[in-house]
Amino acid sequence: MTTSVKIAVSLPIEVAERARRAVRKGHAASVSAYVATALEERAKLDELAALLSEMLAESGGPLSAAERRVADRALGVAKKPVRKTRVRR
Repeated sequence: MTTSVKIAVSLPIEVAERARRAVRKGHAASVSAYVATALEERAKLDELAALLSEMLAESGGPLSAAERRVADRALGVAKKPVRKTRVRR
């Protein structure tokens, strides 16, 4: 069983309404559950960012643009060129 603590937070009106809407649509059991899930996800992202920073510090820093292109091609995720389309009038 998970132990929880009750806290009070202030949210922008739009964010609170988005949470209520998610509950109404069945995407969360309650606003509290919705907020708890969001906070857990944010904590995971923060931990991943810290890990990435540590890894970059150990490896000599971020990839250059050229290194990123080579890595993307090797992984098969190279960006496709964007085709410009003309607007017919």
